Amino acid sequence: MDEKKAPAEGSALAKIKNSLQTGKGKNWILAAGILGIALIGLSSFLPKGEEAATASAQTAARLSAEEFIRTTEEKLTEIVRSIEGAGECRVMVTLENGVEYVYATEESVNTDRQEDDGKVSQRDDSDKSVIVVDTGDGKQGLLVTEIQPTVKGVVVVCEGGDQPLVQQRVIDTITTALNLSSKRVCVTKLSQ
Repeated sequence: MDEKKAPAEGSALAKIKNSLQTGKGKNWILAAGILGIALIGLSSFLPKGEEAATASAQTAARLSAEEFIRTTEEKLTEIVRSIEGAGECRVMVTLENGVEYVYATEESVNTDRQEDDGKVSQRDDSDKSVIVVDTGDGKQGLLVTEIQPTVKGVVVVCEGGDQPLVQQRVIDTITTALNLSSKRVCVTKLSQ
C-alpha cells in the first residue's frame, strides 16, 4: 500500500513543479498573497478587544442608568404617596451622570536617562492599557468596581403639593433618602 502512495505523491509534486514552471502556479501564489494582504488590511477596520469591551460597557451603563432611574422613581412615588396629605403623585428623577465602570489597568513606564557633559536628562514614557479577559461572551475588560449614578434633581407633582407643610415633608423625605440638597427637589401641585 505504501508503495502505491509513493508514486502518487511523486506525481503530485511533479504536477506542482510543472505548474510553477508554466506560470499558472505563480499566478495562484500571487493571488493568494494579495488576498492575504487584503485580509490583513481589512482586519484594521474590525473592533479590537478593548474597543469592543468599552462599547459593551457603555451599553450596559446606559441600561443600568435607565433601570436606576426607573427603580428610584418607583420607590420615591411609593414613599411620597404614604406621606399624609400628599395623595396621588408623579415623580421624575434626573441624573448628573450614568453608571461608571472602573476597569483594571496595567501601566508600563519606560525611563530614558542620558548624561551629557555633567548634565543629566531623564524622560519617562508611560503606557496605560485596560486588562482584557476572555469570557464566554468574548473579550471584556476586567471590572474592578461599579459607581452608581449621581442624582441631579427630583420633581414631585402631587395632589397636596400646594400646601407648605406637605411640600416640606416631601422635600425632607427625598433629601434624606437621596442625600440631596433641598435646592435640587421641586414639589408642586398635581393638576385636576
